[in-house]
Amino acid sequence: MPERSQDTKRRSSAGRLNRDLIVTTALAQIDRDGASILSMRSLAQELGVEAMSLYRYVHGREDLLEGVVALLMDDLTASLDDELNDHWQGFLQTVAHRVRQIAIDHPRAFPLIATRHPAAPWLRPPLRSVEVVELFLSTLIDQGFSDQQAVDTYRSFSSFLLGQLLLEAAVRGAEISPLDEPLDEGGADVPEGDGQEDVDDDAQIVRLRPLLSEDRSDEEFEASLESLLDRLSGELSQ
Repeated sequence: MPERSQDTKRRSSAGRLNRDLIVTTALAQIDRDGASILSMRSLAQELGVEAMSLYRYVHGREDLLEGVVALLMDDLTASLDDELNDHWQGFLQTVAHRVRQIAIDHPRAFPLIATRHPAAPWLRPPLRSVEVVELFLSTLIDQGFSDQQAVDTYRSFSSFLLGQLLLEAAVRGAEISPLDEPLDEGGADVPEGDGQEDVDDDAQIVRLRPLLSEDRSDEEFEASLESLLDRLSGELSQ
Protein backbone atom coordinates (compact mmCIF):
# COMPACT_ATOMS: atom_id res chain seq x y z
CA MET A 1 0.00 0.00 0.00
CA PRO A 2 2.73 2.56 0.86
CA GLU A 3 4.51 1.71 -2.42
CA ARG A 4 1.30 2.26 -4.38
CA SER A 5 0.77 5.58 -2.58
CA GLN A 6 4.32 6.63 -3.47
CA ASP A 7 3.80 5.64 -7.11
CA THR A 8 0.59 7.68 -7.20
CA LYS A 9 2.43 10.70 -5.77
CA ARG A 10 5.17 10.38 -8.37
CA ARG A 11 2.69 10.12 -11.24
CA SER A 12 0.87 13.23 -9.94
CA SER A 13 4.11 15.20 -9.63
CA ALA A 14 5.31 14.11 -13.05
CA GLY A 15 2.01 15.27 -14.56
CA ARG A 16 2.53 18.87 -13.37
CA LEU A 17 6.28 18.97 -13.97
CA ASN A 18 7.65 21.89 -16.00
CA ARG A 19 10.78 24.02 -16.14
CA ASP A 20 9.36 26.85 -14.04
CA LEU A 21 8.41 24.49 -11.23
CA ILE A 22 11.82 22.79 -11.34
CA VAL A 23 13.75 26.08 -11.24
CA THR A 24 11.55 27.56 -8.51
CA THR A 25 11.98 24.45 -6.39
CA ALA A 26 15.75 24.55 -6.99
CA LEU A 27 15.87 28.17 -5.76
CA ALA A 28 13.92 27.21 -2.65
CA GLN A 29 16.34 24.35 -2.00
CA ILE A 30 19.35 26.67 -2.43
CA ASP A 31 17.74 29.21 -0.08
CA ARG A 32 17.35 26.46 2.52
CA ASP A 33 20.48 24.34 2.13
CA GLY A 34 22.94 26.22 -0.13
CA ALA A 35 24.00 25.68 -3.74
CA SER A 36 26.59 23.01 -2.89
CA ILE A 37 23.84 20.66 -1.68
CA LEU A 38 21.72 20.99 -4.83
CA SER A 39 21.77 18.00 -7.16
CA MET A 40 19.42 16.59 -9.75
CA ARG A 41 18.80 13.65 -7.45
CA SER A 42 17.93 15.74 -4.39
CA LEU A 43 15.72 18.01 -6.47
CA ALA A 44 13.88 15.07 -7.99
CA GLN A 45 13.31 13.63 -4.52
CA GLU A 46 11.83 16.90 -3.32
CA LEU A 47 9.53 17.03 -6.34
CA GLY A 48 8.53 13.40 -5.87
CA VAL A 49 9.72 12.26 -9.31
CA GLU A 50 12.53 10.21 -10.82
CA ALA A 51 15.71 12.17 -11.51
CA MET A 52 15.66 11.23 -15.20
CA SER A 53 12.29 12.95 -15.65
CA LEU A 54 13.92 16.32 -14.91
CA TYR A 55 16.10 16.06 -18.01
CA ARG A 56 13.07 16.66 -20.21
CA TYR A 57 13.11 20.25 -18.96
CA VAL A 58 16.73 21.03 -17.94
CA HIS A 59 20.02 19.86 -19.46
CA GLY A 60 21.58 19.20 -16.08
CA ARG A 61 22.78 20.99 -13.00
CA GLU A 62 24.60 23.64 -15.02
CA ASP A 63 21.44 24.57 -16.87
CA LEU A 64 19.51 24.40 -13.61
CA LEU A 65 21.79 26.97 -11.96
CA GLU A 66 21.50 29.19 -15.03
CA GLY A 67 17.74 28.97 -14.65
CA VAL A 68 17.96 30.06 -11.00
CA VAL A 69 20.09 33.09 -11.95
CA ALA A 70 17.71 33.96 -14.79
CA LEU A 71 14.75 33.77 -12.39
CA LEU A 72 16.42 36.20 -9.98
CA MET A 73 17.36 38.59 -12.78
CA ASP A 74 13.85 38.44 -14.24
CA ASP A 75 12.54 39.58 -10.87
CA LEU A 76 15.00 42.49 -10.95
CA THR A 77 13.98 43.50 -14.48
CA ALA A 78 10.30 43.42 -13.59
CA SER A 79 10.80 45.56 -10.49
CA LEU A 80 12.80 48.14 -12.45
CA ASP A 81 10.14 48.34 -15.13
CA ASP A 82 7.56 49.02 -12.43
CA GLU A 83 9.46 51.89 -10.84
CA LEU A 84 11.83 54.14 -12.78
CA ASN A 85 12.99 57.53 -11.58
CA ASP A 86 13.17 60.80 -13.51
CA HIS A 87 16.67 61.61 -12.25
CA TRP A 88 19.73 59.41 -12.80
CA GLN A 89 20.63 59.45 -9.11
CA GLY A 90 17.19 58.19 -8.20
CA PHE A 91 17.48 55.52 -10.88
CA LEU A 92 20.82 54.29 -9.52
CA GLN A 93 19.40 54.25 -6.00
CA THR A 94 16.46 52.18 -7.22
CA VAL A 95 18.72 49.69 -8.99
CA ALA A 96 21.03 49.40 -5.98
CA HIS A 97 18.18 48.76 -3.56
CA ARG A 98 16.53 46.23 -5.87
CA VAL A 99 19.77 44.24 -6.27
CA ARG A 100 20.39 44.43 -2.52
CA GLN A 101 16.91 43.06 -1.91
CA ILE A 102 17.83 39.97 -3.93
CA ALA A 103 20.90 39.49 -1.74
CA ILE A 104 18.77 39.88 1.39
CA ASP A 105 15.96 37.60 0.22
CA HIS A 106 18.26 34.96 -1.32
CA PRO A 107 21.71 35.26 0.32
CA ARG A 108 22.68 31.69 -0.49
CA ALA A 109 21.72 32.09 -4.15
CA PHE A 110 23.19 35.57 -4.63
CA PRO A 111 26.80 34.33 -5.12
CA LEU A 112 25.56 32.50 -8.23
CA ILE A 113 24.79 35.91 -9.77
CA ALA A 114 28.36 36.92 -9.01
CA THR A 115 30.13 33.78 -10.23
CA ARG A 116 28.10 32.46 -13.16
CA HIS A 117 29.03 33.37 -16.73
CA PRO A 118 27.13 36.52 -17.74
CA ALA A 119 24.72 36.59 -20.66
CA ALA A 120 27.40 38.25 -22.80
CA PRO A 121 31.17 38.01 -22.20
CA TRP A 122 31.68 41.78 -21.93
CA LEU A 123 29.14 42.16 -19.10
CA ARG A 124 29.90 41.86 -15.40
CA PRO A 125 27.95 40.80 -12.34
CA PRO A 126 25.73 41.53 -10.57
CA LEU A 127 24.16 43.61 -13.39
CA ARG A 128 24.79 40.69 -15.70
CA SER A 129 21.71 40.23 -17.86
CA VAL A 130 21.27 41.80 -21.27
CA GLU A 131 17.90 43.31 -20.33
CA VAL A 132 19.15 44.96 -17.13
CA VAL A 133 22.34 46.37 -18.69
CA GLU A 134 20.45 47.64 -21.75
CA LEU A 135 17.99 49.45 -19.48
CA PHE A 136 20.85 50.79 -17.34
CA LEU A 137 22.84 52.21 -20.26
CA SER A 138 19.82 53.56 -22.11
CA THR A 139 18.51 55.34 -19.03
CA LEU A 140 21.82 57.09 -18.35
CA ILE A 141 22.37 58.06 -22.00
CA ASP A 142 18.80 59.40 -22.22
CA GLN A 143 19.58 61.59 -19.20
CA GLY A 144 22.64 63.19 -20.76
CA PHE A 145 25.50 60.77 -20.09
CA SER A 146 28.02 60.28 -22.88
CA ASP A 147 28.76 56.74 -24.02
CA GLN A 148 32.00 56.70 -22.03
CA GLN A 149 30.35 58.14 -18.93
CA ALA A 150 27.53 55.58 -19.07
CA VAL A 151 29.96 52.67 -19.41
CA ASP A 152 32.24 54.00 -16.66
CA THR A 153 29.23 54.35 -14.38
CA TYR A 154 28.15 50.80 -15.16
CA ARG A 155 31.62 49.50 -14.30
CA SER A 156 32.07 51.39 -11.03
CA PHE A 157 28.46 50.80 -9.96
CA SER A 158 28.77 47.05 -10.62
CA SER A 159 32.01 46.88 -8.62
CA PHE A 160 30.41 48.71 -5.70
CA LEU A 161 27.37 46.43 -5.66
CA LEU A 162 29.38 43.24 -6.03
CA GLY A 163 31.82 43.98 -3.22
CA GLN A 164 29.20 45.29 -0.83
CA LEU A 165 26.55 42.65 -1.43
CA LEU A 166 28.83 39.60 -1.51
CA LEU A 167 30.01 40.57 1.96
CA GLU A 168 26.43 41.06 3.09
CA ALA A 169 25.37 37.72 1.61
CA ALA A 170 28.29 35.99 3.38
CA VAL A 171 27.19 37.44 6.71
CA ARG A 172 23.73 36.00 6.01
CA GLY A 173 25.11 32.50 5.45
CA ALA A 174 26.14 32.41 1.79
CA GLU A 175 28.92 30.13 0.54
CA ILE A 176 31.28 32.47 -1.31
CA SER A 177 33.88 29.89 -2.39
CA PRO A 178 33.41 28.17 -5.79
CA LEU A 179 31.53 24.89 -5.91
CA ASP A 180 33.89 21.91 -5.70
CA GLU A 181 31.97 19.40 -7.79
CA PRO A 182 31.44 19.60 -11.56
CA LEU A 183 28.52 21.83 -12.41
CA ASP A 184 27.06 19.87 -15.29
CA GLU A 185 25.26 16.58 -14.68
CA GLY A 186 23.51 16.55 -18.02
CA GLY A 187 24.42 16.38 -21.66
CA ALA A 188 24.92 20.03 -22.49
CA ASP A 189 27.52 20.37 -25.26
CA VAL A 190 28.88 23.67 -23.92
CA PRO A 191 27.75 24.13 -20.31
CA GLU A 192 28.67 27.82 -20.18
CA GLY A 193 26.56 28.41 -23.26
CA ASP A 194 23.35 27.87 -21.36
CA GLY A 195 23.51 31.39 -19.97
CA GLN A 196 24.28 33.22 -23.21
CA GLU A 197 21.64 35.18 -25.07
CA ASP A 198 21.23 36.61 -28.54
CA VAL A 199 21.23 40.42 -28.58
CA ASP A 200 19.55 42.71 -31.11
CA ASP A 201 22.04 44.41 -33.40
CA ASP A 202 20.60 47.87 -32.65
CA ALA A 203 20.78 47.56 -28.86
CA GLN A 204 22.86 50.01 -26.84
CA ILE A 205 24.70 47.07 -25.35
CA VAL A 206 25.95 46.05 -28.82
CA ARG A 207 26.85 49.58 -29.89
CA LEU A 208 28.88 50.07 -26.69
CA ARG A 209 30.51 46.64 -26.76
CA PRO A 210 34.04 47.99 -27.46
CA LEU A 211 33.86 50.21 -24.38
CA LEU A 212 32.31 47.47 -22.26
CA SER A 213 35.04 45.04 -23.32
CA GLU A 214 37.94 47.25 -22.20
CA ASP A 215 39.96 46.00 -19.22
CA ARG A 216 40.23 48.99 -16.92
CA SER A 217 40.45 47.10 -13.65
CA ASP A 218 43.68 48.82 -12.52
CA GLU A 219 42.32 52.35 -12.78
CA GLU A 220 38.95 51.29 -11.36
CA PHE A 221 40.68 49.87 -8.30
CA GLU A 222 42.74 53.03 -7.83
CA ALA A 223 39.71 55.29 -8.30
CA SER A 224 37.70 53.31 -5.74
CA LEU A 225 40.59 53.39 -3.29
CA GLU A 226 41.06 57.14 -3.74
CA SER A 227 37.34 57.70 -3.25
CA LEU A 228 37.44 55.74 0.00
CA LEU A 229 40.50 57.63 1.25
CA ASP A 230 38.94 60.98 0.35
CA ARG A 231 35.76 60.09 2.23
CA LEU A 232 37.73 58.95 5.30
CA SER A 233 39.84 62.09 5.17
CA GLY A 234 36.71 64.23 5.04
CA GLU A 235 35.22 62.45 8.03
CA LEU A 236 38.42 62.84 10.07
CA SER A 237 38.62 66.57 9.32
CA GLN A 238 35.12 67.28 10.62
